[in-house]
Amino acid sequence: MSRFSYKALQPDGVLTEGLLDASNRAEAMRQVEGLGFRPIRLTETANGNGAHAPAANGTPATAATTVPFWRLSSAGSSGRISARTLENFTRLLSSLLAAGVPFSRALVILHREATEPAAKAKWKEIHDLVVDGLPLSAAMARSPQIFPKVYVAMVEAGETGGFLDVVLAQIADFQAREKDLKGKVLTALLYPAILLVLSLGVLVFLLVFFIPRFQLIFKGFNATLPLLTQMIIAASDAVRSYGLFLGAAAAVVIFSLRTWFTSPAGRRAWEGFVLRVPRIGPLLAKFAMARFCRMLGTLLGAGVPVINALNVARRSIGNQILVDAVSTSIDRVKEGKPLGRSLAPNRVLFPGAVIEMITVAEESGRLDQELLRLATVTESDLDRQLKTVVAFLEPLMLFLIAAFIGTIFIGMVYPIFSLQDHIK
Repeated sequence: MSRFSYKALQPDGVLTEGLLDASNRAEAMRQVEGLGFRPIRLTETANGNGAHAPAANGTPATAATTVPFWRLSSAGSSGRISARTLENFTRLLSSLLAAGVPFSRALVILHREATEPAAKAKWKEIHDLVVDGLPLSAAMARSPQIFPKVYVAMVEAGETGGFLDVVLAQIADFQAREKDLKGKVLTALLYPAILLVLSLGVLVFLLVFFIPRFQLIFKGFNATLPLLTQMIIAASDAVRSYGLFLGAAAAVVIFSLRTWFTSPAGRRAWEGFVLRVPRIGPLLAKFAMARFCRMLGTLLGAGVPVINALNVARRSIGNQILVDAVSTSIDRVKEGKPLGRSLAPNRVLFPGAVIEMITVAEESGRLDQELLRLATVTESDLDRQLKTVVAFLEPLMLFLIAAFIGTIFIGMVYPIFSLQDHIK
């Protein structure tokens, strides 16, 4: 048995504190609620024999120092949690809430059913923070390595509108869709990636062992080598003489680029570049627009004020460049301008036809329905375009690898014909 110190509100609104013994946190919560109190804080305390002053309700209060929930529950929760585990957590929590299971009890069930140690510790941490009075979105925001900003923003939207179970189901669908997309891309790139690794291995073998022997033959004939062959020989000399230094320099460059990409300035620059890439940029912008429209439509349909809905929905976009653009539009809405006209300057995110549909829906009073319809239509079109891009990516990779290997082959074979002419 463990001893818990609680702080709760009595039915008349008077704050009370006390101690109780329970086998676990869930049982302690049930005991507090059984007394007719509304728990505000529940903290496990060390058992001791010290004297305790009585609380307002006659239960002895503890003199021990309480420990915050997050310090008690964060131990051992730093392990990685797989995307599949997070998706299962999201979908199961949505199902439990939709079935009418109380929120605290649903989190207890998820913690009990978890099989991975890291997930078990993290779900307990989330439960303890929520029981301590923290919103679910705020509790998840404490673990950004597990719950991305988009995830937290959507959970906040569900809490704001009172439809958390619906939003969690949407998050699980998004996660499943993204996992399916990653699987398709990885499957399409598997064969080209194997060819690329093999071609790099062949290239290193040629540069280190094979080309130097050709170089001796060329020197014996005092023949002028083609420019391409000279470049290959120079690369061979560089790899043999400075291979270790080149490898170390490449590692430093990769580490520096990775650090820069994770910085705010580097992330903005990269996201701006990706948006300008043909086919890929418009695809990402369309995905962000669909997510923004679905979130905003769901919030407005639940009666959330438009400014609050816009502030939550913009965080679900994911791309900071587009988030900044929508933030400017929100400022225009605050000034009293219509939503359609405020979003019009963001042509990358909202094409002209979409702006017209939003404007007409806003004038007719069915903005929430139109936004949800736009999101559904855009997502269907997005699925078709993604299939096209993935189908186009595999032959493109194969062509680039074939061109790479063919260039090396030509650089090796062409001097042989030149030598034959020289001998004649």
